[in-house]
Amino acid sequence: MKVFLTGATGVAGRLTVPALLAAGHDVRAVCRRPDAAAVLREAGAEPVAVDLFDSAAVEQAVVGSEAVVHLATNVPAVTRAGRARGWETHNRLRVDATRNLVAAARASGAARLVKESITFVYRDGGDAWIDEHGAVADGGLMEPTLEGERIALEFDESGTAVVLRFGLFYGGAGNRGTDENLKLARWRRSPVAGDPDSYLSSIHCADVATAVVAALSAPGGIHNVVDDEPLTRGEYLRVFADAFGIKAPRPTPTRLVKLLAGAAATSLTASQRVSNREFRAATGWAPTHPSARVGWPAVAAERSAVR
Repeated sequence: MKVFLTGATGVAGRLTVPALLAAGHDVRAVCRRPDAAAVLREAGAEPVAVDLFDSAAVEQAVVGSEAVVHLATNVPAVTRAGRARGWETHNRLRVDATRNLVAAARASGAARLVKESITFVYRDGGDAWIDEHGAVADGGLMEPTLEGERIALEFDESGTAVVLRFGLFYGGAGNRGTDENLKLARWRRSPVAGDPDSYLSSIHCADVATAVVAALSAPGGIHNVVDDEPLTRGEYLRVFADAFGIKAPRPTPTRLVKLLAGAAATSLTASQRVSNREFRAATGWAPTHPSARVGWPAVAAERSAVR
């Protein structure tokens, strides 16, 4: 299949490109930096320089593609995440770029569109399992994400639209999240927020890549893509700390997040024990890192090996 991919140089895209190529797909990957374009070309992908906010340019770039995969994000660093302005480009990628890609996919006659999303859209579920029919948040921080999902699903009028709600990313080459976690852990702090006994669903970036490949043959609609064992926030941070041989950091308290982020705190601190059962059954996909208990030690070993 001829695949047009955004976010090819991001933490998920770096692993998705080789996964798509290994599965036999032709990949045209959005990239605007010459050095990164050279890496993509060497891997076997065709780099394409295009502004995702320029609708005419996007339509031209997508011509000839059979599938469009939208993974582009712009998540701000922890130091900027508390300010609304830090999320402006990210939100535009969620909404404006998605709208342009849907229009371009229709114009080119593409058969499938795959859109990245996140499980943070779900409301607090306590210790109950959350499937794709779980209630989602009303507006607030997650509104651009939900709007982007709605825009993507409109592609069903022309072909098959698949929205992948991923858990919290970790691992993967170049993921600054690992460095941010380690830096904050020196002071027993963490970007993970909420009650230590509330659930957090995560996914290793290598499993994000294989899920994207599986999505090219998945039924249309929304699918949860998380590992098999959501952990409580407290346990997740203990697993992280044990992997790196450090003292376990504490989640940022809910009351502090509410003070800093206001209504947005709900999405950041909700207990979300998300199930991947539907996506596994529909596609045969399974995570190679079934739990952060396995994934974080693998990340630590990889970092140690390159030093």
